[in-house]
Amino acid sequence: MKMADLIAAIAGEVRRANTQALDISFNELLDMAEGGELNIRPDYQRLFRWSEGQRSRFIESLILEMPVPPIFVIEEDDGKYQLIDGLQRISSYLHFRGALDAPHLDPPVVKGEKLQLVDCDVVDELNGLTFDGLPSALQIRLKRAFIRVEVIRKGTDPKFRYHMFKRLNTGGVGLSPQQIRNCAVRMLSNVFPDFIVELSKTEYFQNCIEGLTLERVLAAVNEELVLRFFALKNARQMFKHDVSDFLTEYMEGVADPDRKIPFDYAHERAAFQKTFSLLNKALGDKAFAFRNKAGNDLAAGFSIYHFEAISIGIQAVIDKIDLNDDAQIRELAAALRAVKLDDAFVRMTSGGGKNSPGLLRQRIDAVEGALRNAFP
Repeated sequence: MKMADLIAAIAGEVRRANTQALDISFNELLDMAEGGELNIRPDYQRLFRWSEGQRSRFIESLILEMPVPPIFVIEEDDGKYQLIDGLQRISSYLHFRGALDAPHLDPPVVKGEKLQLVDCDVVDELNGLTFDGLPSALQIRLKRAFIRVEVIRKGTDPKFRYHMFKRLNTGGVGLSPQQIRNCAVRMLSNVFPDFIVELSKTEYFQNCIEGLTLERVLAAVNEELVLRFFALKNARQMFKHDVSDFLTEYMEGVADPDRKIPFDYAHERAAFQKTFSLLNKALGDKAFAFRNKAGNDLAAGFSIYHFEAISIGIQAVIDKIDLNDDAQIRELAAALRAVKLDDAFVRMTSGGGKNSPGLLRQRIDAVEGALRNAFP
C-alpha cells in the first residue's frame, strides 16, 4: 500500500468519528442518571464489580481533588447519553449518594443505601463516614467535583462506536468476554443480544447447565453457551484458532446489518428449544456432566467439551426424535450415557489444550456416530 493510500484510509476512519469533550460535575451526572438522561443499560450495570474499598478510595480521590480519568458516553437520537466507559467511577459516586441499585453485588446495594467509606489510605479519618457525615464544605466540594466527559455524538458511525466500546472495556475490572460482547454488540443492534439473553433464561436450558458454578453464571457463561451453540451449529467453518475471537466474530456478523450473516430467528429458536428440551428430558442436569471416577456413572459438574459435542452432535438426528415419545427419549438417554462413559470420548473431553477445530470435529463425530446408530 502506498503511503498516500494509508493516510487516506486513516483520514476516512477519522471522519466517521464525531466527538465533543465536556466538563460535567458529579452532581449533574447524578441528576442526569436519576432523571433518565444518563442511560446505563441493565446488562452494563451488572458489570459493576468494584469492592467497597475501591469505591471508597475513589470518593477519597474526589475529596482530595485528585485528577480522575474521563468517562465516555454516546449521544442517542433523543439527546440522552448512554454510558460506555466509566461505570465503576459513576456507580461508586451514585452509591455514596444513595442513588445506586445493585442487587447483584455481595452484599447487595439497594437504592437509598449510602456507602460507608472503608479502606481510605490517605485520610484515615474518612473511614466510617457516609455522605451525610461529611462536613458541609466537603459535601459541596464533592458535588462540584467535575470529570471530563467525552461525548461520541449521535452522527458517529455505529461501527466506530462499537469498536470504541470494545477497546475501552477489554481488560476492565470483572468483565468476561461475553459481558463485553453483550454490551458492545448493542452498539450495532439489540436484537441478537436480547435473543441470546432470553434463551439463556429458559427453564429447560438452565436445567441442562445446572452444573455451572455461580461464578461462571455471574460472568455470563450461560449466555456465552447459547452463542456458542448457534455459532458452532451455523458457522463452524469460521472457527480457526481462538474460540473467543470466533464467538465475537459470529455475534458481530449476525448483529451487523452490513455483514449479513443469515439468521432465521424463528427457525433458530425452534432448533434451540428442541435441542435442549430433548437433552433436559433425557439427562437433565447430567446432560453435560463428566464421567465419575469409578467410570460407571455420571458425576455432577459441567464440561464445555461435552456441551459442544452433544448439543451439536444431536443435530444429525434431531428430526428423527419425537419430543413426546418416551421410548425415544429413553433411547436417547441410553445412547448419550454410553458415549459419555466411553474411554475414547473421555480422552477427547479431558484435560486442556483441546480447543482446536480438529479435536472439536472428533468430539462431535463421536456423538453423531453414536446417535446415528441409535436412530438410523
